[in-house]
Amino acid sequence: AMRGSESPEQRARALQRGTLVHRLLQSLPDLADEQRLEAARRYLARAARDWSDDERNALIAQSLALLDDPRFAPVFAPGNRAEVSIIGRLPRPRGGHVVVSGQIDRLVVTDDAVLIVDYKTNHAPPTHAKDAPPAYVRQLALYRAVLTHLYPGRTIRAALAWTETLEIMEISAPALDAGLASALAR
Repeated sequence: AMRGSESPEQRARALQRGTLVHRLLQSLPDLADEQRLEAARRYLARAARDWSDDERNALIAQSLALLDDPRFAPVFAPGNRAEVSIIGRLPRPRGGHVVVSGQIDRLVVTDDAVLIVDYKTNHAPPTHAKDAPPAYVRQLALYRAVLTHLYPGRTIRAALAWTETLEIMEISAPALDAGLASALAR
């Protein structure tokens, strides 16, 4: 939602920033560490031509810091998949189905668990998972329900990655269960 204090220009810039971070987080993890800075510079020189050098450098520094953050190392480890298309059908309790179709920004699959990460570009992201927008939680819950059938026996976890603050926020299993119930009841 737009905040009253934001000009249309600020809003447009925040959305552009979200898109740029999204692309960097999509492509940089597949490169060797020493190639990332140069690749990010080349990309932003093209994609953010109207930004100042300082603005571009700040964005690169933040993105690389996220990739280097040990808390998020598993998310950006080599071999994880970016932009994974997902489609499935889930039965509604009162009959009929919900068709789930979307794209998972980052999918981390290990022997015993699966982590879904969705990038969100909100300008003022919540600081607590309990305040995550319900629509986002429902979306993750639907993805999780579909993946439960694809990866039986594995724990399926889900998190939102906020491009504005460059934080990753895991959504609890009870919150995801509630989100799924809400999505299927609609």
